[in-house]
Amino acid sequence: MSKNVLILSTSMRDNSNSEILAKAFAQGAGAAGNAVEMITLKEKSIAFCKGCLACQKIGRCVIQDDALAISERMKEADVIVWATPIYYYEMSGQMKTLMDRANSLYASDYKFRDIYLLSTAAEEEEGVDGGAVHGLNGWIACYERAQLKGKIFAGGVNGPGEINGHPALKAAYDMGKEIQ
Repeated sequence: MSKNVLILSTSMRDNSNSEILAKAFAQGAGAAGNAVEMITLKEKSIAFCKGCLACQKIGRCVIQDDALAISERMKEADVIVWATPIYYYEMSGQMKTLMDRANSLYASDYKFRDIYLLSTAAEEEEGVDGGAVHGLNGWIACYERAQLKGKIFAGGVNGPGEINGHPALKAAYDMGKEIQ
C-alpha cells in the first residue's frame, strides 16, 4: 500500500548536501510506489513561535506565514523525513523553528507514524549528528504514535554538492525504497 511521504529540506543553501541526500531518499521512496512530496524551506517565510499556545485551542497557529500550509502537509503525511545540515553539532535553526511552529499538530489527529532524519556535516566523527537526533527524538516523544524509523548521516561534506559520490546517497535511496 502506497504511503504519503513528506520530505522537509531545511537547508538555506543552493545545491545543499542535505537536500541532495533528501532527493536520493525521495527517488527510493518513489521507486517503491509511494507518493512523495518535498518541501524546501529555502524560499519560505517562517517566523518564530510566540509560545501563546492558541494553536492548542484553535487547531492552527495564529501567525500567518508559510508554516501554516507546511504543518497541514505534515498532518496528512504518513511519513515525515527531515533533512538538515548539522550546524554546531545540532539541527539547523530552520528545522527547529518549523518543529516549534508545528505545535498545532500535537492536539490533532495527525497521520504520521514513521519519522526519518537525513543529515550532513563537514565533520565525519562518530556522533556528529547526536544533538540533532536528540532534538528530533524530543519532538517525536510528544507524538505517541510516531517513532524514529531511521537516520542517515553523511559526514565529510562541506561545500555545495560535495556529497555527490558519497555512499550515504545509496543508503538514502535504499532506505526510501524500503518504505511500504
